[in-house]
Order: sequence, then structure tokens, then C-alpha cells
Amino acid sequence: MRVLVIGSGGREHALLLSLSRDPSVTDLHAAPGNTGTAAVATNHAVDPTSSEAVVGLAREIGADLVVIGPEVPLVLGVADALREAGVATFGPSAQAARIEGSKAFAKDVMAAAGVRTARAEVVDSPAELDGALDRFGPTWVVKDDGLAAGKGVVVTTDRAKARSHAADVLESGHPVLLESFLDGPEVSLFCLVDDTTVVPLLPAQDHKRVGNGDRGPNTGGMGAYTPLPWLPQEMVDRIVSEVVEPVAAEMSSRGVPFSGLLYAGLAIGADGPAVVEFNCRFGDPETQAVLAMLESPLGAALNAVATGTLAELPELQWKSGSGVVVVLAAENYPGTPRLGDVISGADTDGVLHAGTALADDGRVVSAGGRVLSVVGTGPDLAAARAQAYERLAQIKLLGSHFRSDIGLAAEEGRISF
Repeated sequence: MRVLVIGSGGREHALLLSLSRDPSVTDLHAAPGNTGTAAVATNHAVDPTSSEAVVGLAREIGADLVVIGPEVPLVLGVADALREAGVATFGPSAQAARIEGSKAFAKDVMAAAGVRTARAEVVDSPAELDGALDRFGPTWVVKDDGLAAGKGVVVTTDRAKARSHAADVLESGHPVLLESFLDGPEVSLFCLVDDTTVVPLLPAQDHKRVGNGDRGPNTGGMGAYTPLPWLPQEMVDRIVSEVVEPVAAEMSSRGVPFSGLLYAGLAIGADGPAVVEFNCRFGDPETQAVLAMLESPLGAALNAVATGTLAELPELQWKSGSGVVVVLAAENYPGTPRLGDVISGADTDGVLHAGTALADDGRVVSAGGRVLSVVGTGPDLAAARAQAYERLAQIKLLGSHFRSDIGLAAEEGRISF
């Protein structure tokens, strides 16, 4: 099977590495890929948001399966164009991708499906903002209703900060979504979804804030670990039966069946799971940790979704133990990152590329905010954390930073609900 992966980040590098271990996958391609993916796939300088360019490449290389990593091509309908061209594609249609592309749409689907989530209000006029803010708090959750690469959310007890972020979103031309605050630890659960068939992967927990102890602004994600020692299997089963399956069924009933990876971001409280958000694709950086634990062939699983045969897929098999990923970020991230600095040690085992490039002299340099994802695995969370940080210590990048507490609270037994 010849597989084309669309995207250029650490998530796509992880997908390609996992696909390379699948005996049924004979040839790997990436568009556009990155410095690290070039070691396992043929990179193609193609705009991933251009349906015409992606379809043309898929035809040129004779792709048997196309896997779309990022959300933007999905929201823009690249998967639709590929399917119209007769190419098996892993990733939802543009209509189904609205589950991430429009938070208001997601809220409407959840309400119809009877899924627990935060109380929400959409504000599309500055004149309505202050009155709406008065109806929320003392912790405000302010979201950009469109795509914002994981950085469009502000959670704060400071009304002025909440108002400032909301005003900025409105100024950008997007509506604002105000939500009530959901208490409890957060969980990321990825599910393969083929219409109403749902197959969960291992649950993970992302670390969004830039600094240790969950301090500082939100980022695209500074690290993650899987599975969650504090989350019983019974709760995973509840998430599937009370959240993912009802949403999949509701979307199917609306004539917009979901096909691909449905990512439920949840808060686990005393009353059970409540949805914080849905994404229409593999999450980054959780994917890097989750796929490191997968024993079953990834290509077969993704192809089953793409061809409508997920119900026939054998049960997924996982390694015992834990997986941890730590993100190495460039100086000043999540602000405007410093770029162009030489990186040493990026060829260490377990290192996945995201924001890197090759300089004219052949050296690897920084080219984005989240530069590398460093993965560790082990028989337990402590061992996986130790391996990830040992590998990270081999990497040098001027001004870079990372969190030293990824998975630490879980390792120390400090998470409960």
C-alpha cells in the first residue's frame, strides 16, 4: 500500500514512523513533510491546503491511501476533493470537519445528541460583549469560534483579560464563544470513527500552558503522556458511550457522517465526562505518545476507516507501559519564535521534527515555534518520563525551552476526580 501523509509537523512525523512499521505499507510520501520525515518518506513541496495540488500529487504517485494530518485542509475540503477523485482518504469531509471548524456547530450537535458540555453563548458584536461577560465568571472561558491552532482560548479569572481577548477575536472578524468553566482533570481521547462505528485509542493528557505547573499562556501543546493511571477503563467506556457514539450518530442523522479521527477533549468531574472541545484530526503532541504505544499496524486501521470497513478491523493491540512526549520550543514561543538557530542532537532516537529546516550548509536549524517532539517509553510513567528527558538532554538549541513536569502530577498520584 502506497500512503501519502498531508502535513508538516511532529504529528505527521509520528504518523509516518508508525506507518513505516506496518508491513502492508510499501511506500511512504509526505506533503510537504519536514526535515525529519525525509528519513522515512519522500517529501513533496506541495501546498497541503490546495485540493488541486494534493489530488494531483496523489494521482502522480498512485497513492492507495491519503492521510490528512492538520485541520485546515480538512475544513477547506481537501478530503472531499480526494474522494471525488476516487482516492481512499483518512479524514472527514468539510461539512463534518465543522465539529472543529465551528465551535457553535459543535455545541449544536452536542445539544441534539444530549452530550454534557459547558454552557455557551456566541457573541458576534462588540456591543453585546459586556452583557455576555456579565453572564459568565468568576472564571471566564473565551474562545475564537474558528480555527486557532490551539491558541485561541483564554481561561482566566481576570475579567479585563477575558474582555481583551474577546475584543481581539471580534476585531479579527470571528465570533466569540463564551463558556462556563468545566472543573476536573482534562483528557484527550482519540477515536477512529467510520460513520457510527467507534474505536477508541489510548487516552492521553495534554499540557497546554507554556510553563511548569500549568502557568503562562496557552500553546499548541508542550507535552503529553499516555495512558492515564488515574483514569479507569470504565470512564473511557463512558466517554465512548456517552459522548463519542452519540455525536457520531447525530452527525450521521444529519447527513454529515464522520469518517476519520474524532478527538474529544474532556473534563472529568464528579458527574462524569463533559466535552471541552472536539477536533477533527489527530492531536499534536498527544499523537506522538499514543502512536509510540501502538502495536497493531496503523496503515490497516486508517485504511479500514477510509474504506468504510472499520467494523471488521481486529481489536487494536497496545504495548504495556507508558509513553511520554516533551516538546522543545523555540525562544519566545508562544509569541513570535526565534528562528534559524542550529540544532544539535536532533537525530537522537525518539526525536520527531516539527519546526525544523535544513540550512544551505546541510545543518538542521529551527524554523517554527514547536521545534521538536521528544518521545520516551517505558514499563511505567516514571521510566517513560526518564527516557524522554534523557533524550532531550542530548539536544542543544540556543534559547529553547521545555516543561520539566510533563506527566509528573500523574506519576506522583496527584490527579483525581
